[in-house]
Amino acid sequence: MLTPLSDNNRLRLFSGSSNIPLAQEIARYLGLELGPMIRKRFADGELYIQIQESIRGCDVYIIQPCSYPVNDHLMELLIIIDACRRASARQVTAVIPYYCYARADRKTAGRESITAKLVANLMTQAGANRIVGMDLHSAQIQGYFDIPFDHVYGSPVLLSYLASKQLPDLVVVSPDVGGVARARSFAKKLNDAPLAIIDKRRQAHNVAEVLNVIGDVKGKTAVLVDDMIDTAGTICEGAKLLREVGARQVYACATHAVFSPPAIERLSSGVLEEVIVTNTIPVLPENRFQQLTVLSVANLIGETIWRIHEDSSVSSMFR
Repeated sequence: MLTPLSDNNRLRLFSGSSNIPLAQEIARYLGLELGPMIRKRFADGELYIQIQESIRGCDVYIIQPCSYPVNDHLMELLIIIDACRRASARQVTAVIPYYCYARADRKTAGRESITAKLVANLMTQAGANRIVGMDLHSAQIQGYFDIPFDHVYGSPVLLSYLASKQLPDLVVVSPDVGGVARARSFAKKLNDAPLAIIDKRRQAHNVAEVLNVIGDVKGKTAVLVDDMIDTAGTICEGAKLLREVGARQVYACATHAVFSPPAIERLSSGVLEEVIVTNTIPVLPENRFQQLTVLSVANLIGETIWRIHEDSSVSSMFR
């Protein structure tokens, strides 16, 4: 008589090429090995993927932040999802620590695409049964999926680090009006620290004009909180303004270190005491600088995967 396959043996982890070190950390947390696969490119750039073990009837988790080069990593994720579905996986979950195209989440002018929804459609059509994302640029993106979406927050890692520093006279600052809810939640977990808001008017993509600060930051330690740092224009202009109105020190916290040029030059200029990010996106050695601190979210994501696999609560964990 055959022995039934236990649920724990059904759990399989695979990683795309975007952030293998993070995937390896997650695997270690779960006490697993990353599944073997062949990944190669044809001469014209097309990607070939083959899963190198049986995953029939298994619950497969594919770890792949869709960071630079975004289109390559997104396409790789779609191909791995398709390969797993065609290999008869029982359930395929795409674990996307950084969700690409999230900034185009609604129409603000005529004749433009809502690419956040387009990406959701692509993942669903490729065969994903569930999505795990972290610190979406806009929480409404969860509603673009007709499959379960678990939204994990990186704030516990950032908050724990900030608490260990015991910074005096904290004030949490939102770099724009759109980030107020995120900053308010952050402030509440820092012993109900006061909140300030930077009034910003964007003139073009990746170009920000900072106007004034709403709230009292004079003589205080200001902590700028955002979901990502891309070119660092918003964060650095905000930090300069905070210093001009009397902030004693300025720190920056963000989950996703996108770091598009000229971010490194701006962030390392000395306007910030420290830039605190997580490893959802790998930070290349040449992009590291003295003020940078990179924290790991591997345990958060690993625990999320385990709880999904065990059918226990995820939403109550990391808020």
